[in-house]
Amino acid sequence: MRGSNALMETRTVGPQTDTQDRLRHWIRTLGNMLGETIIEQEGRALFDLEEEIRALAKAWRAGDRLAQANIRRLVSNLVEDAPQALAVLKAFTTYFQLVNLAEEAQRVHILRRRAFVAYERGIPMAETIANAVRRLQAEGLSAADVRQNLSDLLILPVFTAHPTEAKRRTLLFKLKTISTILRELDSMDLLQVEREQKEVQLRENIVLLWQTDEMRDRPPTVMDEVRQTLYFFEETLFDLVPSIYREMERALVDAYPGETFTVPTFLRYGSWVGGDRDGNPFVNVAVTEETLRAQKDVVLERYAQEVEALYDHLSSGRNRVGFSTAFLDSLARDLDLVPAHEREVLDRFEQEPYRQKLILMFRRLEATRAENRLPWQARKLDPRAYASAAGFLADLRLIYDSLYQNKGERLARGRLSDLIRQVEVFGFHLTTLDIRQHSARHRSAIAEILARYGLAAHYEAMSEPERVALLSREIAGQRPLTARLDFGDETNETLELFRLIRRARQILGPEAIQSYITSMTTQVSHMLEVLLFARDAGLFGAIDVVPLFETIEDLRAAPQIMAKLFQNRVYHEHLAQRGNRQQIMIGYSDSNKDGGYLMANWMLYQAQRGLAKVCDEYGVKLTLFHGRGGTVGRGGGPANRAILAQPPESVRGRIKLTEQGEVISGRYSNADIAHRHLEQLITAVMLTSGRRPHYDHELDWAAVMDDLSEAAYSKYRALVEKPSFLQYFHETTPIDHISHLNIGSRPSRRKATAAIADLRAIPWVFAWTQSRVNLPSWYGVGAALEHWIRGDGAEEANGEQEQAKRLARLSDMYQSWPFFRTVMDNVQMGLCKGDMPIASLYAELTGPEARQEIFSDILDEYERTKQLVLAVTGYGELLENEQWLQRSIKLRNPYVDPLNYIQVALLKRLSQQPDAPNADNMRDAVLLSVNGVAAGLQNTG
Repeated sequence: MRGSNALMETRTVGPQTDTQDRLRHWIRTLGNMLGETIIEQEGRALFDLEEEIRALAKAWRAGDRLAQANIRRLVSNLVEDAPQALAVLKAFTTYFQLVNLAEEAQRVHILRRRAFVAYERGIPMAETIANAVRRLQAEGLSAADVRQNLSDLLILPVFTAHPTEAKRRTLLFKLKTISTILRELDSMDLLQVEREQKEVQLRENIVLLWQTDEMRDRPPTVMDEVRQTLYFFEETLFDLVPSIYREMERALVDAYPGETFTVPTFLRYGSWVGGDRDGNPFVNVAVTEETLRAQKDVVLERYAQEVEALYDHLSSGRNRVGFSTAFLDSLARDLDLVPAHEREVLDRFEQEPYRQKLILMFRRLEATRAENRLPWQARKLDPRAYASAAGFLADLRLIYDSLYQNKGERLARGRLSDLIRQVEVFGFHLTTLDIRQHSARHRSAIAEILARYGLAAHYEAMSEPERVALLSREIAGQRPLTARLDFGDETNETLELFRLIRRARQILGPEAIQSYITSMTTQVSHMLEVLLFARDAGLFGAIDVVPLFETIEDLRAAPQIMAKLFQNRVYHEHLAQRGNRQQIMIGYSDSNKDGGYLMANWMLYQAQRGLAKVCDEYGVKLTLFHGRGGTVGRGGGPANRAILAQPPESVRGRIKLTEQGEVISGRYSNADIAHRHLEQLITAVMLTSGRRPHYDHELDWAAVMDDLSEAAYSKYRALVEKPSFLQYFHETTPIDHISHLNIGSRPSRRKATAAIADLRAIPWVFAWTQSRVNLPSWYGVGAALEHWIRGDGAEEANGEQEQAKRLARLSDMYQSWPFFRTVMDNVQMGLCKGDMPIASLYAELTGPEARQEIFSDILDEYERTKQLVLAVTGYGELLENEQWLQRSIKLRNPYVDPLNYIQVALLKRLSQQPDAPNADNMRDAVLLSVNGVAAGLQNTG
């Protein structure tokens, strides 16, 4: 691709700056190198074809009607030659991967400039930890207030393996290498010969990117997904996390001079990968254990590297400084245990005690790693190995204290201090593994167990009060129900899982597994069933029993369910042992698929408010776990804004939230961007512990939202319940091909049916994103706004004057209420990323009846929503308040369009000739087009 014709040739809004020139330069450079690579690897003819398609797409966007006919002709001929189609798709996909790296580098450059300017002015940059602490100070919080807030601060991002990450681990490494080279080339102090060498490396890696398959040749195993997740800990988070804690310490000292603070472990990470078995038959007890051992191996390897680095670093000698008695006594005890034949290396460093200690620590870590390689059933304890992270941490603190007491304060506060913080955060478990299972699995297991012992012949047919009474008696009693695993396979697997949790906590520490999440919690008995399993495994009061409320009705009922649960005596005892702390998870994805965008968001808001109130009434400290996805339709969008838009009483300095799919690589592949993401996240959560604003009109606004959400819900349900909707969805989106896209181990459906109810929310959103409808992000909002402004359904519709007043009221809500502003801004983003002219191409894939019934409705609602959102916000065009994003979307469209055109042609040909000789190659091309569109839009599911 010719960089000179590439993304940034369109002039950006505003004056030209060196920053914009920098981005143009890198896009042009990368585009030119890719074009040269295509010519070298595939020939001039393919390059010319790709350029012709791109130019026609651009002309079509500019209003050339003939261009569309020419694109269709070219693309129709192209799909007849599957290898050539794959090459063209690869060209556009690779181009977007490189453009994304250039934009990423640009963002880092801008962030660094802003940080420099803020430093020069002597004020913290916005949305940084220092800025948050200063704001809390300005609100009147004393040092004592901040200490209290810090003691309860919790920020726990959780990585999940939802199948929306379209990039292979191999590609992640290639892209990271290119990103590193770009950063090095951006340096001003390279010699010309060094710059030329870097450019050679850049070209080499672009060739490798071209020659690397975009898609896996098989679905990933669960352990593949585990390794994919561990990549981000190895490459980014392990080194980044200590710097976040240092920033917190520095911000507190700067804002409150003379005060002392002890910063607790407030930021840590969780994972579902290898622990989430809801709907994934490939996650079993053996896989979960292997996951835990893999996590431990990664963190032990990093600790060994850091200890080796400290060995090189801490060369303090006995002739120069002293050493603490406690440290020397510990070293002497360790040396006494070393066999004579292993003493030679240690004796060489007799005058450098820190090095002696670090050699011994390194050996202990290696022994711990060797012990960890064996399955736990075959585990043999090695006396040289560390029994827990606490022992390793104690050795590090001995060195720290000795340095601090003997003129080594600077040494103690440097690399060693970072390693201590890493051990405090990551332990020997690296990341806390959550366990999740569907409530139906627990119910069937309990029914089998109770029937076996004659306690309930038909447990599932009992009334809810009867189930609660029976479960409560059994939990309170001492009778073991699961001492023997001689039930059916599924029940035995469930019981063995709880034993594994107990074993993991014994071997890795209590942080290894802390939460057991029950999907589709609809009753108190669903929670008590898990508590009974936990009691039998010796985990009563040891782990969090977490409900997950997902559908609209479940969100409505959540506060009442929790109130009944808190009234239960045995659950009350369990909570008391947990410090009266309750974690509750709310699901953004299924609620959206169930009720549409506006209803889901309002029910989530109301549920949070109701749950916070119930927890306050029962003296329970709440931690809400937000199951957010990457796209707006699954709760995505800027996390910091979303947090500040929640009910003030629902966060209070504690939050747990999922980081899913492509969001993980987008936020954590680059250390600088990961740093910025964490800064913004921490800032938002910290501010929720301060003086939150009070809104005088919030009750009135809530009444408006009640009306809006009901109208939006009615519109949404009317669409998805139309007779031809299911046909339209399957025929006009690549949904039936997404399940073959080897990006996730979990099946795309809960059951083997075509029904939308059985389709997981992630492929639901993925499919609408690909077809450029983006329906889950906006549908129903326009009808709701129109309904409320016009007063539809009332005895008398509103006149023009009243309609103007109502529109002004909505505008005031947008300006004054963070929740409504965030909702409307996310709708703007959803509309802007949607594209009806492209969506109309997909609509042609179905019959005229379904097209008329469904797409005409979608098109009308899109235009209605766009016009009314602009009227409410007061903007002249969508995303006028986020011009960088608006510009990025507009400039990307001409390059995404060819991918959509090719995808539509492939889907059409496959529907007409599913058994054609080249059908398999065409299916591969469909899947590559899916990858390309995802890269271009920077969204999957």
